Amino acid sequence: MYYIKTISDRIRVPPSMFGSQLEDAVTAILRERYEGRIYKDLGIVLAINNSKVLSEGLVIPGDSGAYYTIQFEALTFYPVVNEVYKAEIKEIVEFGAFASIGPFQGLLHVSQIDKEKFYYDKKAKHLSSKVLRRTLKKGDEILVKVSTVSMKSTSSDTKIGLTMRPDGLGKPEWLEKKAPKKKEEKKEGKKEEAKVGDKK
Repeated sequence: MYYIKTISDRIRVPPSMFGSQLEDAVTAILRERYEGRIYKDLGIVLAINNSKVLSEGLVIPGDSGAYYTIQFEALTFYPVVNEVYKAEIKEIVEFGAFASIGPFQGLLHVSQIDKEKFYYDKKAKHLSSKVLRRTLKKGDEILVKVSTVSMKSTSSDTKIGLTMRPDGLGKPEWLEKKAPKKKEEKKEGKKEEAKVGDKK
């Protein structure tokens, strides 16, 4: 989910930026520090806006820079377990598919695609089922639910698990064509009638 967070921080403005407008210098420093970085409590920071200088510049003896207390807004993205996203498949592998959700990629394991088993076709580079003949390939748009999130300091280390097993998820055409319901096999038990013979 996307969030707008209000954050306060203390930053150092170097002497090389003293000739610039303070607001411009502060915004440039904040963007370099925050944008594109991942924090466990914030998720990934996508953009910094509306920065405000809350204090006078503080000069520390022996340091040529000036320190300011800043308040700003950060546009962030943090995937939450059980949230549903419209995603695009970026890569098909033997054990599943990688799909984009926001700026991240999550793993849709082959066991989490559907209730029916899917098989990897190395030549065609897609995943398919045998009974309903459903396929997943690169570029397909799907509806997925986040099942697990392990947020780390880099996108490559961040692990997001996805699933499409619950009803209402999957490719749009799968949702339009409902899977035929299996006929319940009714087992008819043999009823044996016990006959009691008359004793003569």
